Amino acid sequence: MNVRTKITAAFCAFLFVAAVPDLCQAQGFFQRQAPETKAQAQLSFAPLVKQAAPAVVNVYAVRREQRPRNSFMDDPFFREFFGGGRQGQNRVQQSVGSGVIVSADGLVMTNHHVIEGMTEVKVALADRREFDADIILRDQRTDLAVLRLKGLGDNKIAFLTLGDSEQLEVGDMVLAIGNPFGVGQTVTSGIVSALARTQVGVSDYQFFIQTDAAINPGNSGGALIDMNGKLIGINTAIFSRSGGSHGIGFAIPANMVRVVIDSARGGGATVRRPWFGARLDSLDREKAEALGLDRPTGALVASVVEKSPAAESGLRRGDVIVAVDNQEIADPDAFGFRYATKGISGQSSLSVLRGGKRIIVPVRLAAAPETRPREPVVIRSRSPFAGLTIMNMSPAVAEELSVDTSSEGVVVAAVEDGSNAQQVGFQKGDVIVSINNERPAVSKDVERLTSQRSYRWIIQISRGGQVFTQQLFGG
Repeated sequence: MNVRTKITAAFCAFLFVAAVPDLCQAQGFFQRQAPETKAQAQLSFAPLVKQAAPAVVNVYAVRREQRPRNSFMDDPFFREFFGGGRQGQNRVQQSVGSGVIVSADGLVMTNHHVIEGMTEVKVALADRREFDADIILRDQRTDLAVLRLKGLGDNKIAFLTLGDSEQLEVGDMVLAIGNPFGVGQTVTSGIVSALARTQVGVSDYQFFIQTDAAINPGNSGGALIDMNGKLIGINTAIFSRSGGSHGIGFAIPANMVRVVIDSARGGGATVRRPWFGARLDSLDREKAEALGLDRPTGALVASVVEKSPAAESGLRRGDVIVAVDNQEIADPDAFGFRYATKGISGQSSLSVLRGGKRIIVPVRLAAAPETRPREPVVIRSRSPFAGLTIMNMSPAVAEELSVDTSSEGVVVAAVEDGSNAQQVGFQKGDVIVSINNERPAVSKDVERLTSQRSYRWIIQISRGGQVFTQQLFGG
């Protein structure tokens, strides 16, 4: 055996031994030892794939609806600027993605964007069995959704056990399993390229596992598994300029997936997370120097909501949070992920820099309170607001809709597809500041104000911390 052959054999042996440790031990050799038999040289990921692949499924989602006739478009002014389009016709929307069975009783995890707006879901298993599924929890903030297979009966199904994503290290080998481009189940391999990736722009809780295992459209909702065959992430996004894999894919860590599963098992339609009650900002070099920090890392407390857990703990404006339960954080996104996985009981310890000193601040873990009834109201009047669902603001509603918890008044909880409100441009989470110069205090006020006929509407809303004023004509 020449030198080149020996080096190649040794390198292959190292990769395979790292990938399949149990099988390697059974063959009786150790890492970094060249293969001595044909069986040793043929080691592969096949045992892991056989174990995990049956639990990865295809998810087919459909939305069938009668497109409503939009009375607001009877006005020639609005029809000219927004377009009338065809109305009153049936339309069908479809979506295809992947999913992972995570329990023997038929719970399936997938991405929220795979089933967003859909009303019917079918799940196809790797062995070609098909089941209808109920959507039991949608969580746009994490881009996760939980399905339950219907009519499972005595049918046995494979499922994956969740691993601990905190134990991952950069360089660990991983497999991605899904249904890219709808061609059928596909397995790709790679390594963990980075951890705690934020600023990706996929969900509210940005703290992704980055991998170079090929992930393509259709892989969304599929499994990222470790070398023990455990689910350590849900594949959710790719970085691509062409629509194909460029070796940069992102997965939602298993520890966040576990929070969503626990909420679904608890019977809730929404995920219950601990309420913090403070607005956090990122640090740049100038802010860090002004605060006497040697580097711009951590989450800067910009404001604190009265009577919130943050306020009760004594946190102040200007404090810098650098760790949650001894786990360092680099920015507000990292804090949001760490804090959201802590549950809603007990307490968490924050490491805080204040006045050049590092102190430990205990914070009570509790769900956001509903300080006043939601009183949802659906606007049906012939106005730009038709199709909005309005709710009274509270810390609980603000948390669910990702709105600043210091906001008061009323908020848009939903916007009906094809409605006047959607075509005008309203978005979920908009805080309605005023209507024709009158400030609504409760949801019933919006119903009253929009029931009045008006040819001119002056609307002021708050969105993402900015206040916008819009003037519309017609109604």
